[in-house]
Amino acid sequence: MSSMKTALPMSLLALAFSVGGAAARELRPEEINTASIASIGTEKSGPGDPDPAIVRLQVLLDRAGSSPGVIDGLSGENVDKAVAGFEAMNNLPVDGRLDPEVASRLEGNAPIVESYVVSAEDAAGLVDKIPEDYGEKAKMQSLGYTSVAEKLSERFHMGIDLVHALNPASQFAPGDTVWVVNPGPPREGKVKRIEADGKTGQVLAYAADGSLLAVYPATIGSEDNPAPSGKHKVKGVARMPVYRYDPKRNFKQGKNNKVLTIPKGPNGPVGTVWIDLTEPTYGIHGTPEPKLIDKVGSHGCVRLTNWDVEELASMVKPGVMVDFVKGSSAAPK
Repeated sequence: MSSMKTALPMSLLALAFSVGGAAARELRPEEINTASIASIGTEKSGPGDPDPAIVRLQVLLDRAGSSPGVIDGLSGENVDKAVAGFEAMNNLPVDGRLDPEVASRLEGNAPIVESYVVSAEDAAGLVDKIPEDYGEKAKMQSLGYTSVAEKLSERFHMGIDLVHALNPASQFAPGDTVWVVNPGPPREGKVKRIEADGKTGQVLAYAADGSLLAVYPATIGSEDNPAPSGKHKVKGVARMPVYRYDPKRNFKQGKNNKVLTIPKGPNGPVGTVWIDLTEPTYGIHGTPEPKLIDKVGSHGCVRLTNWDVEELASMVKPGVMVDFVKGSSAAPK
């Protein structure tokens, strides 16, 4: 596999986790299942607490093909961008605002939160911790999930805090029944063209007829390490890729001066999927930290949540055009 650029400077990752950390309040499933998205903006939750109506909105957007990224019940730019993506997909005026027309088209009767029984497979393949240093990562057999709760959070597109808020007393042991959101099945279709918009932090996937198949929040380069410009093509897709760290070709991490092979896993530097591009060392890939999508810069590549890049990868083939643009996305200007 060709060399890949990683997702996140470790110093910024440490900073991101040094802020906050307070446990969210307990959240009951019926609060989400009976919430009205029309109430968003009129009812206030505590600081950092998930809003049941926003959880509902995020799940409905995810089901509709306009990903909000992590479903966490918190308002923010990724929610607004997902609303804008839904508007674009449905030929509505694009402003990213949840007006009555958008709300009525999104709403459905299917439950948002459902029960799930933890399986023995869910508890398999876990690791004790993920070291920060790449040299230590390279010594591991795999970079798997560190807990059942983390594994379930990614399977159901949830923030780990929301998982715990819905299941405050659970040990997540095999046989336990827990509450999770149902984001719906992955999108299906054939992507003809991808736009990666560095200005608004979005990846848009278009079908051959020009219709918008899916929209994803994305981290696309940074000021220090900008993404490539212009048009490129998909070369291929690697699932559960190993990561080849080359300090001379990519960047320098810590005190690591040698080429390292970092094992596969969802907590690896490029997550669960690498979509290779014709521009050497660049790709569209996953991330070990989904909540930081479009919050912290990348080393030039396009970073999505693991579940979003898995969905996108299932709809692309070699030759698909990837156009790096600025300002022509679904999000309002």
